[in-house]
Amino acid sequence: MRPAQRKNLERLFQPRHVAVIGGRDAEVAIRECDRIGYQGKVWPVNPKRESLGGRPCFTNLGDLPEAPDAVYLAIPAPAAVDAVAQLSAMGAGGVVCYSAGFGEAGDHGASLESELIEAAGDMALIGPNCYGFINYIDRVALWPFTHGGTSPGYGAAIITQSGMLSSDITMSQRSLPFTYMVSAGNQASLGLEDFLDFLVDKPEVRAIALHIEGLKDINHFSDAALKAMRAGKPIVALKTGSSSIGAQLTVSHTGSLSGEDELYQALFDRLGIIRVSSPTQMVETVKFLAISGAPKGNRVLGFTCSGGGATMLADHGESIGLGFPQPTQQTAKNLEGLLPDIATVCNPLDYTTPIWGVPERVGPVFDAALSDGYDGAIIVQDFPHPDLDETKQFYFNDTCSFVKAVKAANIPAAVCSTLPENLDMDTREFLVSQGVAPMQGIHEALNAMQAATWYHARRTAILAAPPLPVLAAREHTCATEFSEWDGKQIAKQAGLAVPNGALVSGADAAAAARQLGFPVVLKMMGPKLAHKTEAGAVCLNLMDDGAVGEAVEKMQADVSRFDPDAVTDQFLVECMAAKPVAELMVSIRTDAQFGLAMTLASGGVFVELIGDAETVLLPTGKGDVLAALERLKIAQLFDGFRGAAKVDKEKIAEQLLSFAAHLSQHQDGFSEIEINPLFVYPENICAVDVLIR
Repeated sequence: MRPAQRKNLERLFQPRHVAVIGGRDAEVAIRECDRIGYQGKVWPVNPKRESLGGRPCFTNLGDLPEAPDAVYLAIPAPAAVDAVAQLSAMGAGGVVCYSAGFGEAGDHGASLESELIEAAGDMALIGPNCYGFINYIDRVALWPFTHGGTSPGYGAAIITQSGMLSSDITMSQRSLPFTYMVSAGNQASLGLEDFLDFLVDKPEVRAIALHIEGLKDINHFSDAALKAMRAGKPIVALKTGSSSIGAQLTVSHTGSLSGEDELYQALFDRLGIIRVSSPTQMVETVKFLAISGAPKGNRVLGFTCSGGGATMLADHGESIGLGFPQPTQQTAKNLEGLLPDIATVCNPLDYTTPIWGVPERVGPVFDAALSDGYDGAIIVQDFPHPDLDETKQFYFNDTCSFVKAVKAANIPAAVCSTLPENLDMDTREFLVSQGVAPMQGIHEALNAMQAATWYHARRTAILAAPPLPVLAAREHTCATEFSEWDGKQIAKQAGLAVPNGALVSGADAAAAARQLGFPVVLKMMGPKLAHKTEAGAVCLNLMDDGAVGEAVEKMQADVSRFDPDAVTDQFLVECMAAKPVAELMVSIRTDAQFGLAMTLASGGVFVELIGDAETVLLPTGKGDVLAALERLKIAQLFDGFRGAAKVDKEKIAEQLLSFAAHLSQHQDGFSEIEINPLFVYPENICAVDVLIR
């Protein structure tokens, strides 16, 4: 975003005057400005109508009193391009282009979109094919439908590529405090990263939620996300388009590139962005962060007035890595003197119904339990239906006692209902006013707390060692596949150990095996033998000359049956590698959007069988590679599973990083390197099979 565009984006978001151009849709935008309480001037422009939204219409743009700070444009695409050009010449601030029929509509639309970008110049342009924006702080709503949502003067900024999703979020009955809502549409001129960079600077924004179909500039997005990280403003992302059908719909919807899902996940991990899988979880997570903030650790104290509720907290908390540490001996003793005899002292704590709703009994229990020191706290309360509210005061009494206790402890906290609908609006708004998050659904609440805890830890790591920009990659117009022998020579040059071997003819295989020393492996080399096992082109554990000779003959016959054209007289003879502690698959590939990416996975047949893989973007640090190794399902093997040798994971991570660094300097020469398996030993690794394209 150019400096002039940024200045105009400020004008667009805080306009003194708004021009609204179009018919029915434009009239709705006027109504929404009125609904939110916009106090500036509104100038409808329509040559065919005398008035819109109760205001007299201007016949054309040239009749406006001055260049408008903000424009809502809801006219057909070709006319929209002309209007934007005229507005730019006038010196208007910015435009919300609600008009569709641009990049999402094929080649002709893409051509119109290019004209639109050029016409806009330095104006701030949102869209096209978007809903617009809502500024809850300054009371501006350039929006085409009835909108909801309120703001206590702080809260979350939401940026989406789906207009309907953004509209749905404003209507949510979850008391999410809003600051700004942006529907970015096609992102022809300004993208998600521009709005992110812009809204991070707003002091009232405490957290940011993103709905992402695709990104256009990974490094710009990364810069904006790291800016948010430095500012302590968490980002929660809902990435859609991960399925094959979803990716196709994404392209047809806004013309965005969906990208490979694991690369987006690697990007989010790299930048400390919390990823969620549903709109509900996005709202609940950003709500917790905006109201309560991020816990500094995973030590959580839970309260319920039900054994079932306590069990549900404990069960889901354990499954996602939230800790419910038990009270210390002294605290347990103190609680025994405060709780009814039927209560069991534990965490989560069911304080039982005999003291329910009695502040002078419940308050001391909360205070005593919190004295051990926790990173966060949660209480489960399902309030009665408004028509059955004669007991509501008892629930509210415990809520107030809880709020008082957690504020004294100065920790992030939540009041959570088991079922989402069992937390009424009055209670939710009270909790927002007290800085305690009203959370709806036990799983959603605990997921949000765990994500917030992860964010705090990730932020600490990133601030200590910020990631470098991802490496730009060139697209390869053609691909050549190297033989395993050539691939291993390249891997060896890059610092990886490979088995001792020789490339020979069939007649010389036995002699080569003697020179290397038995046992050996025999493999036929050829351009059509990328997957040797399927073709019968590999033989293991050959112990003498005779076995090698027989293996050559059998291999020639087996490969001939598989594909006669695949048979060659080139053989790789190698020393058998010692049995490893574990097998990995390591892939480093180039991507036009994300640059270089390294994938670590369970090796051998397990790659496809269990889908155990982690991807990191390059360049990266040892800590990220180490973390990826530890997230693998086979990580238990590294720690000496069932008495086996332990692996020095730090040394393994260092060797992988050194290998990746070498390849990074020569990335123009390859599109993908796959090592499968990579044998992992206690202090080193060995590339047993290498494929390079």
